[in-house]
Amino acid sequence: MNRFDNVIKGMLVLETEVIRGQVGVKDGKIACIADETAVLEAERVMDCGSSYVFPGMIDTHVHCFSNPDEGFEPTSRSAAVGGITTFLDMPYDLPKPITDVAVFEEKVVRLEQQSVVDIALWATISKYNGTGQIVPLAEAGAVAFKMSTFETDPYRFPRIPDQEIMQAMRLIEQTGLRAAFHSENNEMIVELIREYQESGKVYPRAHMETRPPVTETSEVLKLMEFAYWTGVKLHIVHVSHPETVELIKLFRQRGVQVTCETCYPYLLLDVNDLERMGPRAKMNPPLREPEDVAGLWRHVNEGQIDLICSDHAPWGIEKKEIGDDNIFLSASGLPGVEILVPLLFDRAVMQGGMSPVQFAKLMSQHPAEVFGIADKGRIAVGCDADLTVIDPQGATLVDETKLRSHSKLTPFHGKQLQGRIQYTVVRGTVVYDGEDITVEPGFGRFVPGMASKRRKVESR
Repeated sequence: MNRFDNVIKGMLVLETEVIRGQVGVKDGKIACIADETAVLEAERVMDCGSSYVFPGMIDTHVHCFSNPDEGFEPTSRSAAVGGITTFLDMPYDLPKPITDVAVFEEKVVRLEQQSVVDIALWATISKYNGTGQIVPLAEAGAVAFKMSTFETDPYRFPRIPDQEIMQAMRLIEQTGLRAAFHSENNEMIVELIREYQESGKVYPRAHMETRPPVTETSEVLKLMEFAYWTGVKLHIVHVSHPETVELIKLFRQRGVQVTCETCYPYLLLDVNDLERMGPRAKMNPPLREPEDVAGLWRHVNEGQIDLICSDHAPWGIEKKEIGDDNIFLSASGLPGVEILVPLLFDRAVMQGGMSPVQFAKLMSQHPAEVFGIADKGRIAVGCDADLTVIDPQGATLVDETKLRSHSKLTPFHGKQLQGRIQYTVVRGTVVYDGEDITVEPGFGRFVPGMASKRRKVESR
């Protein structure tokens, strides 16, 4: 009889069903899946009772270094507490965005010194003549490339010109990775904001009014047409409106390889919350009308939205409060890596009737498949033993003062949720036991993208 390093028992959420069973772990990998009657010998046995044992949750959209006061250690601790076993960190870092191999490799070193969960890294390109680093960054281990059609910052978060986008797509297609985009119409938004500010219309709802749905859909259409001609795998980040998904469905029928995500605030908040809370609920794209929220949920339930993420943006309260009297002055973005899973488990599974299997697909399996993280995302023999254990009978109180992130604010402060993260397990090791982080910084590992893995195999 094989002896395992540890065995985890509970309600296993597999690809097609939930079973009362057990997972045997050896050397950080899932070595055995058995029903509850099997006898598995192990150094340690963790009996989770009637709790769901999900494949480790994956957040594909996290900004550790947009705010340099944050970084890998606070974000990864937040992730572990929130049931996230792996996250993908965005490339728009201060002071240097991830546009070349030297900066990328330095970030990998910091990651493996500071993180408590596993992390993959996005890369990006500079505004002009930045495509020369695409192939080297892919070979260095970038998981995907993020670009923008809206200019947040000309150096750190620039708007990429159309011709440069086309060239980038051609090169990214060669790597097999995905080209992902923040899709907003820069020209329309800049002009609308100018008109509103000159007219003194700086109330919270003005943030949505100056970024109407057409500013999202028009750019997504353009990008999908570019993807049609280049053959690149395209990913649309933070979809805020159901019409965007309708357009994506059309281009999928034309053979375009396009995936999309939405973020938890677009499913749980609407523009009325922006009016009520002001900067605390400001993000880009903005919160939409209640009927748009309902439309996004319809697409989620129909399987048209591939995954749900946080777009974790850890601004301090000082960056938010500056917009109390003028919404345009406030920083955009919300923290979320710690509360993403508890909020959505409560809303989708406990209230909305979504099956645990479907929840696992949205939060773990699909993120791993979209971004080519082959060893993660499923409870299957040979996969990393990454597990998120949720007690459906437990309760979670969202308390912004206790968030592990630098950002101690959330529009969900004080909300009582059904369901509690009982354990977060990374490669067979418990990193969060329901109360505390149980590993030291440096336990987390860098997860290389598939282009890097493929090159290593080919070079053998």
